[in-house]
Amino acid sequence: MATIPITRKGAEKLKEELHRLKTLDRPAVIQAIAEARAQGDLSENAEYDAAKDRQGFIEGRIQEIEGKLAAAQVIDPSTLDAGGRVVFGATVELEEQSSGELVTYQIVGEDEADLKLGLINISSPIARALIGKEEGDLAEVQAPGGVKRYEIVVVTYR
Repeated sequence: MATIPITRKGAEKLKEELHRLKTLDRPAVIQAIAEARAQGDLSENAEYDAAKDRQGFIEGRIQEIEGKLAAAQVIDPSTLDAGGRVVFGATVELEEQSSGELVTYQIVGEDEADLKLGLINISSPIARALIGKEEGDLAEVQAPGGVKRYEIVVVTYR
């Protein structure tokens, strides 16, 4: 099985979700199924069908998270020493060449990516263009609106 890179913070979020699913959501849906069963005829019981669907979703998500955590390679960005190069977990401040706009991104795993929070997926076009580069280097990214050029201003590991 291939390993999946994930930051320490991302792994903690998955563990928290798994704990919530097992300790809160699973018992709640089991209770809802029991209550729906107590109402009698299951063939026309919408509450029972909805609870069973919810149970299927919860069990599937538990399996998915457990699989990801088993295959995870947890990386703590604060312990990295990549010599100023952009690597998984690095936080990168970029200057967009045409507008001069500064943006900051952290390169993270697929499950923790959230562009609104500045977390970009390792397999995204911009992350792929940045990997291996250093401060002062230029990166070209093929965006839907055309090619964008970024200068790497600062690379940090936090």
